[in-house]
Amino acid sequence: MQSVIGRSLQIVRQSVHLRQIASIAALPDTHQMLQKTCRDFANSELVGANAARFDREHLYPAQQIKQMGELGLMAVSVPEELGGTGLDYLAYAIAMEEISRGCASAGVIMSVNNSLYLGPLQSFANDAQKAEYITPFVSGERVGCFALSEPGNGSDAGAASTVATEKGDHYVLNGTKAWITNAFEAEASIVFATTNKQLKHKGISAFIVPKGIKGFSLGKKEDKLGIRGSSTCQLIFEDCEIPKESLLGTAGLGFKIAMKTLDAGRIGIAGQALGIAQASLEVAVDYAQKRQSFGKPISKLQAIQQKIADMSLAVESARLLTWRAAWLKDQKMSYTKEAAMAKLAASEAATLCAHQCIQILGGMGYVTDMSAERHYRDARITEIYEGTSEIQRLVIAGSILKEYAS
Repeated sequence: MQSVIGRSLQIVRQSVHLRQIASIAALPDTHQMLQKTCRDFANSELVGANAARFDREHLYPAQQIKQMGELGLMAVSVPEELGGTGLDYLAYAIAMEEISRGCASAGVIMSVNNSLYLGPLQSFANDAQKAEYITPFVSGERVGCFALSEPGNGSDAGAASTVATEKGDHYVLNGTKAWITNAFEAEASIVFATTNKQLKHKGISAFIVPKGIKGFSLGKKEDKLGIRGSSTCQLIFEDCEIPKESLLGTAGLGFKIAMKTLDAGRIGIAGQALGIAQASLEVAVDYAQKRQSFGKPISKLQAIQQKIADMSLAVESARLLTWRAAWLKDQKMSYTKEAAMAKLAASEAATLCAHQCIQILGGMGYVTDMSAERHYRDARITEIYEGTSEIQRLVIAGSILKEYAS
């Protein structure tokens, strides 16, 4: 069934010629409408009491995720024939920012389902796998997850110690995956395991593993600093038998699948970080205009204005980098460097803005009555998952050195 946004955009497409965003100077009408729809939803269903409750109670926002599915936000770039919204990655980046501005937990749940779970399935699954593992996961009723990291490796994606041993008509999985977002609610997982140790990273394969299969269990939910409304836990495989039909792509293709998926996923996390940064900026500006000191609003103080200027500069710069990376992906051009730049700039903007927001609020920023402290906690993870800031710098530098060498 077509999503609410999908139906609305179909009408818009009939009357509006979508112009290419060569310079990212302005958004097409379609994307502007999507942006407004997402902001209205975030303002009514996420901002304020709900986001605070999800954080405080470590509560998965099931109702809101279903509503996001109805809007088409849980499968933004999935083709309409598979049940998705059928939009581009620029639309996805915009939607991610607006939802994350309302609630970073809802944002990361949306990001994992769109980028890390549905993304590799769109590119590498066969028709039978798409019918079983994409279409039922577009409505928000079900979510998936992506299991690459392990207790002994994070940034070193090629060092997978989880092993998949071929036996007759099936594989046997043994190992543990760690820090897996959406794991507790996920009905299916994209799991990476070594099928040939001699080939190192070329011996890694990807598998689609459904929830509830024998030999597959979950570890405890992690008690986290931020994004507490999303679950994070280990996936544990003990002689877990999965059919050969669960192989995604071909044997040995896992590392390529993971790297391609992470490139796209970084655009989603950039969008999440932008949402946190934008929310922090809005809280800071609102407070500065209302808080009186020495007989006038503190927004009149030069020191406060400098902070607001720095925050706004960081947000706008990161937003343009994010939109550029998304546009390059939509044009089927290389975007690895640009995605890394976007993720690095946006995550550091989130950290900067959240920090300065608390500084502007002073003591009020340190208490849970205000959302500033939640933004501060939520921002921190954006510099870590889907590639740390240090890894992003290596990716960027490596790409630039190759460009100049050629």
